[in-house]
Amino acid sequence: MQKIYIILTHTGTILSRIIKLWTKDEFSHVSIALDSDLEQMYSFGRLHPYNPLWAGFVQEGINRGTFKRFKNTEALIYSLDITQEQYILIRNEIRRIEEHKKEYRFNIIGLLAVGFHKKIHPKQSFYCAEFVKHILEIGEVKTQLPAIVKPEDFKNLKNYIVIYKGKLRKYNKEKKREYIVRYIEMCTKKKKEIV
Repeated sequence: MQKIYIILTHTGTILSRIIKLWTKDEFSHVSIALDSDLEQMYSFGRLHPYNPLWAGFVQEGINRGTFKRFKNTEALIYSLDITQEQYILIRNEIRRIEEHKKEYRFNIIGLLAVGFHKKIHPKQSFYCAEFVKHILEIGEVKTQLPAIVKPEDFKNLKNYIVIYKGKLRKYNKEKKREYIVRYIEMCTKKKKEIV
């Protein structure tokens, strides 16, 4: 088995606040990662932290780009167990889009249309939620996501486990602390069993 990670975020940028106000949702962005440290998160979003209009396929990281600039980014992180075959399909599709990223555009029209409950999807363009949905579909992961998808819709996925909620920049520290606590509990339990 392999794991993938779905990361819902709200940075607090002007654009994310507009999206949040428009949708009344807690989160305004979604990414997908293949590693538990979230060193490489993939999505469609701003290519430059200071320019929301310059957008497309992005590799995001907790300590770089937009998330580095907006240190108070709130996050909700899910993990999902998938098969090796699904993982390969997902990884290969992300790589394919990455290799051809100049051919893809950010679907700003589609993003605006979501507010009117309309679907507009020009060829080779995505906004964040469309991209993550597409990747999951290519990976044959059952999602039951709506046709007009928003980041908040990813909260309703079945079999996903919430592994973290809080400031994105604190994720790895909290994860390490949790591992230490589990390790101490495990050692204590083993000592009791020996005695």
